[in-house]
Amino acid sequence: MPLYEHVFISRQDLSNTQAESLIEHFSTVLADNGGTVADSEYWGVKTMAYKINKNRKGHYAFLRTDAPAAAVQEMERLMRLHDDVMRVLTIKVDAHQEGPSVQMQKREERGDRRERR
Repeated sequence: MPLYEHVFISRQDLSNTQAESLIEHFSTVLADNGGTVADSEYWGVKTMAYKINKNRKGHYAFLRTDAPAAAVQEMERLMRLHDDVMRVLTIKVDAHQEGPSVQMQKREERGDRRERR
């Protein structure tokens, strides 16, 4: 099955437990349609670059999945219909990276970066 990475942003006025329950809800949608969730991360509340639906901040969540295309389409359809979800991004990848995502790593663990001027 194809491998996907999903990032979605939910409204800022949700509690942390409600935002994390959205991850569980969409994970069960994938599981019901024949997919599996390899990893899920809750990134917390972050400030966005521009307003979306009059919100400056949002709860960010990240999913790594192994699912058929039909299951991903159904999950995205339900995300678009859900009132609490503001934005969704799904990317098809060749392989999942091991360990936590870049957002969850500490600055020292991220590796070499170019020095700022």
